[in-house]
This record gives sequence, structure tokens and C-alpha cells, in this order.
Amino acid sequence: MAVPPVPPGHNTVSPYLIVSDPAGLIEFLQKTFNATELFRMRLQDGRVMHAEVRIGDSVVMMGQASDQHPAMPAVVHVYVADVDAAYARGLQAGASTIMAPTDQFYGDRSGGLRDAYGNQWWIATHREDVPDDELARRAEAFSRSRG
Repeated sequence: MAVPPVPPGHNTVSPYLIVSDPAGLIEFLQKTFNATELFRMRLQDGRVMHAEVRIGDSVVMMGQASDQHPAMPAVVHVYVADVDAAYARGLQAGASTIMAPTDQFYGDRSGGLRDAYGNQWWIATHREDVPDDELARRAEAFSRSRG
């Protein structure tokens, strides 16, 4: 019997983060995004070799940094129901500010955080569907305002 090429509950693309402390990252994601832990595989010494959490409808995978797989910061974008609340939870969970939540010309309100492992988490709430012609006008105005 054939199995599907994408496991049930997963999307075609899933971020995979390599960090020095996967257990700490799981805790951060739970506090910031209400992530649900799906799976945790430990090494003999108790460290987390591989783990998966669900944020909304997506799975984020992570693993323990090693000589063969050094820690590597990532940039991840996450849509949430309330960007301001998620941003505040992230700060309370120990993240630092990249950019406070701000209304964007393309219809999102977004902000950025950096976790303790160097990963950037760009958080957004989609607030407006902007028609293509209006988006082009706003993008041009934004570009002019930036010099």
C-alpha cells in the first residue's frame, strides 16, 4: 500500500532550525506562538536530537547543533491572529526587538523578534487585501519615502 509523499499533518515546506538548545526553543515557541509539541527524540545524554512543534497549521522542525550540523540562525515568518499580543509574549519569553509591530503598506501589521538562538521571527496579522493597482501605488510611495 502506497503512503502519501507528505506525512499527514505536514505541509510541503517546513522550516528546520538547528540550535544549541532545542528544548529552550520549544519553550520559546510555546510561550510566543502557543506552539504544540508533536514529537521529541532525545540523544543518550538527554539532549534533543530532533523535535517538531505545530504553530497554527504548520510544523516547525528543529535539531541539536553538532560539529556536523552547526547552529545556524534562520528567518521565519509567522501569521498570527494578533501580532501585538504575540510580539509581547515573545518579549516576555526573552526575545529582543528587531521591529515593533507596525502597519505596512501591503496590508499586514508586522513586527520582528530575535530569539536567544539568533533566529528572526517576523510576525504578522493580515488586515487588508490590497488590490494590485493600489499596492503598486503604495509601494511607489513607500519607495519614494525611503529615499
